[in-house]
Amino acid sequence: MNFDFSDDQKMLKEQVRKFLADKCPMKVVRRVLDGDETHAAEVWAGMAELGLMGTAIPEAYGGTGLGPLELCVIAEELGRACAPVPFSSSVYLATEAIKRWGSEAQKKAWLPRLADGSAIGTLATAEGPQAPTPKSVRATFADGKLNGIKVPVADGEAATVAVVLVNSGGTGARSLSLALVDLTNGGVARTRVATVDPARKHAQITFSDAKAELLGGKGKGVQLLNELYDGAAVLFAFEQIGGAEAAMWMGRDYALQRQAFGRVIGSYQAIKHKLADVYVKTELARSNAYYGAMMYAEGGADLPIAAAAARVAATDAYDFAAQENIQTHGGIGFTWEADTQFHYRRSRLLALAIGGPTAWKEKLVTRLERKNAA
Repeated sequence: MNFDFSDDQKMLKEQVRKFLADKCPMKVVRRVLDGDETHAAEVWAGMAELGLMGTAIPEAYGGTGLGPLELCVIAEELGRACAPVPFSSSVYLATEAIKRWGSEAQKKAWLPRLADGSAIGTLATAEGPQAPTPKSVRATFADGKLNGIKVPVADGEAATVAVVLVNSGGTGARSLSLALVDLTNGGVARTRVATVDPARKHAQITFSDAKAELLGGKGKGVQLLNELYDGAAVLFAFEQIGGAEAAMWMGRDYALQRQAFGRVIGSYQAIKHKLADVYVKTELARSNAYYGAMMYAEGGADLPIAAAAARVAATDAYDFAAQENIQTHGGIGFTWEADTQFHYRRSRLLALAIGGPTAWKEKLVTRLERKNAA
């Protein structure tokens, strides 16, 4: 059994890496972090020219008709570059939801625009710091109208369409549904909110009788989100692995040129051990992510377990690599001028996307218990 990517997929990975190295160096990430723009528009436009947003969209809807494995290699390179673009919100989440559960009319309306990058999607579930539950979701959907507040919403300012978790009436989990909303229509107000990583802007979105449509059927919100998150967890894991590896090499490169007491600090055992520990965690996470990718691509029965394992391992690896990178740089690593901050910020942001580490560890344990009891 071959767990590696194909030659074509490796070629795509190399193409994306070269593009991002040329068009998205750290100075671009810093510009977006320090500035008011919602994302690096020129990078997004270049990605659209390469057809990256349409990677997993069928050709009938304007995409390239590839699949999850191609998205995995793209995600890894975006993570390596700390790319300040709304790819995860638009592609992993909104596009996938519309592709899987949208009506034919919804697919025709949105997938071609998402594929060419002229539309940007997002997923709006949270209503504050707590995880959304049937009791806590107050955004309502009735008679084609959506009312309520969602905060924080990743890439909420840049987005033109949102998949929103709403209370559509009923009891328990059956009270929650997904709604599709054109954010360019009336009844939508947006306000930027501060997060740990301003290179990926977040917003509060207020809906006031905004026109909306159900996505995937009434009362299926919890079920559909769980399915969506399993696939997205694999893609986020690859993005985190790319970031972890980049942080490791950043620390390695600094350790080979910074001198202390007449020798480069990379010659000291303490620094070697730091970098070795980062390498081990990253490669262990990669193993979990590769298995998750295989399950995602094949629709394997083990996807829920594989996705949770990949998510937990990759979150831990990126968080550890980002911290050790700062420590390896010493005092300068804590300054605003140092590029170490970008991976630290991104590691913390990605750790909370689609649920935090504790939630995913609980999912992993629960799913393993169910499998063992079967």
